[in-house]
Amino acid sequence: MDKNAYPLFAITRLGDHALILGQRLSEWCGHGPVLEQDIALSNIALDLIGQARNWYTLAATLHPRFTHEDAFAFERGEREFTNFLLTEIPNGNWAQTIWRQFFFDAWHEAYLTLLTSHAHPDVAGIAQKSLKEVKYHYKWSSEWVIRLGDGTDVSKAKMLETLPFVWSYAGEWLEETYAEEAEQSGWPGEHAVKELWWERVRSVMGEAGIPVPMEAPYKTGSAKGIHTEWLGYMLAELQFLPKTYPGAQW
Repeated sequence: MDKNAYPLFAITRLGDHALILGQRLSEWCGHGPVLEQDIALSNIALDLIGQARNWYTLAATLHPRFTHEDAFAFERGEREFTNFLLTEIPNGNWAQTIWRQFFFDAWHEAYLTLLTSHAHPDVAGIAQKSLKEVKYHYKWSSEWVIRLGDGTDVSKAKMLETLPFVWSYAGEWLEETYAEEAEQSGWPGEHAVKELWWERVRSVMGEAGIPVPMEAPYKTGSAKGIHTEWLGYMLAELQFLPKTYPGAQW
């Protein structure tokens, strides 16, 4: 990928992260452990889907074929999505959802912070607006990691039990995929947020009394459109109506 193609890739990818995780979190609606947290997750899901709309709307101004935000969500196949694998893994139990949200939020807040000074005013503007929401997301998920890890024997056991699975998907932002192209086109590459992410993870997990796994996260591939089987099922549900009734107006 050359530096001229990277901005569209980066903008679309930010939309993909937000859309897929927002869709996944929406599955908790009506199923949360208590009403307050059910509403909290529903609001986070709505925040993310709103962010996806903003990124896709901007991407539509650069894309040669897709000219509307809906096209990015409903007209692409699985191999055209570039969201982190972490965002598409199942919710599992409450502990698994909290780990997934925390690891993503720790990256998301760091990355958006860097983007707020981007030279492109639309990119910086969307990042600034999104960051206001994501700061809350990070606060919410990190507090839950501490609450469960430093809570009861049962809650800590659940956190320890689900950590290895989620951790194995939590490292794609540690890769330097397209780092050179990102730097040449004025975007922070994944390498730029490594230390910020590690700092957050070590601090919160230390306060929760849960050791950071020794092995590095290793499952990757989403930047090149390689995903888990779970994404296909999600897209089948997400895209069912637009594909069944193409061009329908709501």
